[in-house]
Amino acid sequence: MPSSIAAPKHASALAQLPPQVRTAFAAVPPGVCGVWLQLRAIIQGVADEQGGKGALTESLKWGEPSYSMPGGTPIRLGWKPATPGTVKLLVHCQTSLVAEWRALYADTLQFEGTRAILLDIASPLPREAVAHCIAMALTYKRRK
Repeated sequence: MPSSIAAPKHASALAQLPPQVRTAFAAVPPGVCGVWLQLRAIIQGVADEQGGKGALTESLKWGEPSYSMPGGTPIRLGWKPATPGTVKLLVHCQTSLVAEWRALYADTLQFEGTRAILLDIASPLPREAVAHCIAMALTYKRRK
């Protein structure tokens, strides 16, 4: 979707993003952008708790917002027009993270294969579970 659709509703939050990441956020529908902004805030908060301010790197990988820090594995935010009501929180498929998350949150979260948490944009974000999963990803290599 064109950037003019997502930008007005979330303009102030988008202005704080690095330019290339801002483009990715602005290119998705407003509902998706809103969930991405919530996830970004959770990621930043968890990163601050785990590694201190400034430890998180924000970039684009495969055209999607990506977040990483030393001692962790990258987390990406995904969305595809084919599944318009679903946002994905993605990690590298060769980690054990999704299996660990399934063991902890099978009754709370939905998963896709070995690489993603699926989040319905029309439902409230399960913040506590998502924050714990993010913490596990951002500290993955340190914990192994």
